[in-house]
Amino acid sequence: MADTRELTGAEVLDAIGPAFAADVPAFETALAHRRTALRHGDLPRWREAIAALPRADADRIELDADAPSATLDDIDAAALTAALRGLSPWRKGPWRIGPVEIDSEWRSDLKWHRLAAHIADPAGRRVLDVGGGNGYFSLRLAGRGAAAVLNVDPTLLFFCQFRAVQHYLAAANAAMLPVPLEALPVAQPFDTVMSMGVLYHRRSPIHHLSRLRAQLRPGGELVLETLVIDDPDDRVLVPEGRYARMRNVWFLPSLTLLGTWLERSGFDNVRVVDVSPTTPAEQRATEWMPFESLAAALDPGDPTRTVEGHPAPLRAVVLAERRG
Repeated sequence: MADTRELTGAEVLDAIGPAFAADVPAFETALAHRRTALRHGDLPRWREAIAALPRADADRIELDADAPSATLDDIDAAALTAALRGLSPWRKGPWRIGPVEIDSEWRSDLKWHRLAAHIADPAGRRVLDVGGGNGYFSLRLAGRGAAAVLNVDPTLLFFCQFRAVQHYLAAANAAMLPVPLEALPVAQPFDTVMSMGVLYHRRSPIHHLSRLRAQLRPGGELVLETLVIDDPDDRVLVPEGRYARMRNVWFLPSLTLLGTWLERSGFDNVRVVDVSPTTPAEQRATEWMPFESLAAALDPGDPTRTVEGHPAPLRAVVLAERRG
């Protein structure tokens, strides 16, 4: 009997759709290398949740909205709610699927508004969304006319959430592979590569930036969002132990040092378009993500510091272009 926890390559490639049909052989190779990792003890439960999604025709679909949405006819609201809750916790959103409003942990629409006016018009572009979670930003780009958007994120729950929203939003120009960036073939350069909330989780930030560059065509645009520190010099915070209760935070550079990293990695025209503190208004616990969130990671007596005594989260959006 087959291992019921295994996610088959056929299931994954079914989520690719027509936008990346020419790339399927390369993606099959990437998935083959990840075969043993495409397992999770909760996968049977998530599969059941997806299978329980009621069928319904969408009267109207809005991808480029603060809450990407599908207006559904004659839907069983209780069954829909139960199925979508079976895929909790929802980290990125919000989403509006029929009568159900998914209030995710992150108000991703706030981050979108900070960067959307600055990035290259996605219309007609091939976009790679690295570590894009359940695809919130990918689908907003798809809604703005991107030729094709590929989200790569190895977290299987996010892949299942992506499949659930795509069950109703049906964006033919958006796809997801549950693989890390390193598993992706480099043969197909993209016009835009996004890496948002990933760099500080990498033990080698220069290696990550180099891999991002390798996926870009010459002159293509990098959209990088990451944690930084407020320091005018070439400084970097290397937390001992946890940062804001996160275990896997390695490097938080100053903006000056981040610019140096980008230039050394082969990028030109580096420019900072936004620097904003993360607040509990943007990242918080909800009914759809009921666990501890940002508020629990900040010093209750001084919210400008984390519970470990580090500067509270400060995020920068930086754009750059691939040189050569």
